[in-house]
Amino acid sequence: MALPLASIQLYSLAAEFSADPHGSLDKLAALGLQNVEAFDFVRRPKEVRAALDAAGLESPTGHAPLLSDELWTPDGSIPTPAPEAVFEAAATIGIKTVIDPFVAVDRWLTEDGVADIAERLNRAAEVADGYGLRVGYHNHAQEFIATFDGDTAFERFVASTDQTVEIELDLFWALAGGQDVPKLVSRLGSRLVAVHVKDGVVPPSNPFAPDAPAFASSSLDQRHAGEGKVPLGDSLRAGAGAIRYAVVEYDNPPGNVFDDVAASLAFLREGGFVR
Repeated sequence: MALPLASIQLYSLAAEFSADPHGSLDKLAALGLQNVEAFDFVRRPKEVRAALDAAGLESPTGHAPLLSDELWTPDGSIPTPAPEAVFEAAATIGIKTVIDPFVAVDRWLTEDGVADIAERLNRAAEVADGYGLRVGYHNHAQEFIATFDGDTAFERFVASTDQTVEIELDLFWALAGGQDVPKLVSRLGSRLVAVHVKDGVVPPSNPFAPDAPAFASSSLDQRHAGEGKVPLGDSLRAGAGAIRYAVVEYDNPPGNVFDDVAASLAFLREGGFVR
């Protein structure tokens, strides 16, 4: 049974990467990483590809919006390009799966909204196939607010998408959404191809709930893998044989981001969770 490959979501070091792409990736390569997960790559595919090649790294997965006119993050919004532009950029970089990282809260609160998200991603999968690519979705916590006939909006979405649509489960945000994370991993089965390895103390209530106060990444209590409350080990074991990529991510690195990445990689390697 093949272990997942270790990776790092470049959003964790967005400022460092934008300031010095080559130097940042060289530091990641020096940690023994062979893979990264690209973020905000559509506007600069040649730059990203050149930096990856120079560092000897690959980006088999990448985050880009496919389902919204604008990508929201806790720290600002990013306009979204046409899917064709996203897939052309991904192909230039060598990305194999383009993962949508966020769909606004209100769209997850109704059955029609969830059906629309699933339909759009199914259509995007058809377009991506023409580029030799696949698509996927990455959760936060808003997907677990509403339930329909006993299923969360997230579970309804997964059931409504084509089997070729891949799921990347953010373990921290799934816990913040009130989920039994190892059980959710087990239920996703072969649909789950990647996880975000992220630890810390989740907010006491779902920060994406409609009545929740506004928050930013800087308010999150995130810690090195294995030092927080997220059941990372049990979740990774529950996904054994299905998970292909274990992607370290920090929305709010607790210290020097490269030291933080190294600490989480050590947890994954010493625990025998990655190869």
